[in-house]
Amino acid sequence: MKLILTASVDNLGAPGDVVEVKDGYGRNYLVPRRFAIRWTRGAEKQIDGIKRSRAAREIRGMDHAEQVRGQLEDLTIDLPARAGDTGKLFGAVTAGDVAAAIKKSGGPLIDKRAVQISKPIKTVGLHTVGIKLHDAVRMSFMPAPFSL
Repeated sequence: MKLILTASVDNLGAPGDVVEVKDGYGRNYLVPRRFAIRWTRGAEKQIDGIKRSRAAREIRGMDHAEQVRGQLEDLTIDLPARAGDTGKLFGAVTAGDVAAAIKKSGGPLIDKRAVQISKPIKTVGLHTVGIKLHDAVRMSFMPAPFSL
C-alpha cells in the first residue's frame, strides 16, 4: 500500500514522505490515526503543503538543535497544577502542558510530540522529561516543582 505520511512515524519517515507499507499496517494503524493518507495523484499535490508546514515548525539541523538546547538548559519552568493535601495531582501533566509551559516562560516553541514523558506525572515535585530536538540531539529537562 502506498501512503503519504502526514506525521512523523518512527522507523518509517517524516511528514510528506511517500512510503510503501503492508496493507494491514496502513489500513489498520496509519490511516485511522491520521498518520498517513492514501496516495493518489490528487493527494500527491498536497505533499508540498505538508513539507512546507513541516519546515516551519521543525528544528532545522544540528546547529539549530544545539541552539534550542542551550535555550532550554538556561530556562526555569513553573507549571501550576491543582493538587490535594497529600501532593497528588488532580489528573496528570501532559506533554502539551509541558510544551505550553516552556513557551510561556520565554523558551522556544517546542512541538508537544517532541516532549517525551516516561511515566505519567501525577505528583507535586521535581520531574524529568525528555525532549527530542533532532534525531541526534535528545536532552533531559527538569522543570521547576509544580506549584499548588
